Formats: sequence, structure tokens, C-alpha cells
Amino acid sequence: MNSEKLSARLNTVAKYVAKGARLADIGSDHAYLPCYLAKNNEIVFAIAGEVAVGPYQSAQRHVVAEGLSEVISVRLGDGLEVIQPGEVDCITIAGMGGALITSILEKGKEKLGSVTRLILQPNISAETIRKWLIENGWELIAEEILEEDGKIYEVLTAEKGNVLRPYRGNLELGVLVGPYLVENQTNAFYKKWTAEIDNWQRILMQLNEAVQTPETLDKKRELTNKIHLVKEALKNENA
Repeated sequence: MNSEKLSARLNTVAKYVAKGARLADIGSDHAYLPCYLAKNNEIVFAIAGEVAVGPYQSAQRHVVAEGLSEVISVRLGDGLEVIQPGEVDCITIAGMGGALITSILEKGKEKLGSVTRLILQPNISAETIRKWLIENGWELIAEEILEEDGKIYEVLTAEKGNVLRPYRGNLELGVLVGPYLVENQTNAFYKKWTAEIDNWQRILMQLNEAVQTPETLDKKRELTNKIHLVKEALKNENA
């Protein structure tokens, strides 16, 4: 992967960046995503943010080598600390856990005033992101799920709006698996959730053999409900 040809995962993120955007790519690593978008004239300005010195220096070198220093500002800092209020209108955060992504957004809330679009690619726990979006006034407008190199990724795009509109009354299932993804179940979706059901069932067997404390019983109820929800969703799609 390089700024000429992105991975399938980052290419999916890139396609949701609106043309002419002022972008902040948080956790930019080598700055491949902003470099690719700048070279294809898709953005007018970008911030490539990195919290670690090594990746920050790699991003700096790459931006200079591509001749994009006038368009892309590489900055060292934690999360949205690298952004000044009003500086960008689109934020991408890719390749982290859902809990870390929501933590970054939560800590940097005051920087989101001018932001019109969030494009988030969690490696795990997309459910956490969907909950945060609902609680903070962001409407999920698109989702994709894809498999690359044996791993399954989800890409979530949100704008300010009606937070419950995508869920069509089935909030619990939608938050768990994705309201758009469950409506258009792909092979990657089916693979992810059948594997998750198998994992939950293994945990449930272990809990059945454990001491039945209130915490254990609560966990069993939670897992049983999730298994039922997802099985029904998969069954309905394949009916």
C-alpha cells in the first residue's frame, strides 16, 4: 500500500470523503490517506495527526517526498488536539478499536463545531461508535463491511441529523450489527456474525459451568439476547 494505491480498507474510507473537504486524518500513520486524496484533487487541505513520534516522522517524510507540504500539515498530538476549532469539516479515524475512536471524539468534542462529516473505521466494537453517534447528535448515513487479508472491517459515515432515522424502530439490533449492513447482508457480514455467535455460545457454556453470581446471570442474559437477535436477523435475510 502507498499513496498511489490504498488498501481496500482505506479506499473504502476515502470514497466517503466529500470532494473539496478540509480533512483531519487522526492516526494517519504514513499519511497515505490524505496524500492519496490530495494527489487526486479530492481535498483542498488536510491535517495528518499522529500521537507517536515514529509514525509522525514517517508521515512528515512521506508528505515531503510527495511534494504535498502546502496541502497537508503533519502534526504531533493526541487525538483532536492537532486541530484548531473551525479548521476542518471532515474527520477520518481508521484502524483503531471502537472504544478508542469514541474516546478521541469525546475528548475533542469542542473541535467538532465546524465538522459536517465523520468517517470512522473501527477494527473492533463498531457498536460502541453507533451508541456514541446517537448520544451526540450524529446520524449514521452509510456503512460498509469488507474483508481484507482475513480480517473484517466496518466503515461508518455520519453527519449531523436525525440519529434514529437509520434504525427503523429496531434500535437494539441496529446498534449491534449496523442498520444498513443488516438490510444488505454480504458474505463478510454473514461471516462476521456467525463467528460472533459461535464465540458467544462458547462463552455461555463457560458461564453455565461457573458459580452463578448476579454478575454471571446478567452476562448470560446479555449473551443469550444477543445470540437470539443476531440469529433472527440472519435467518430473516436467508428465509
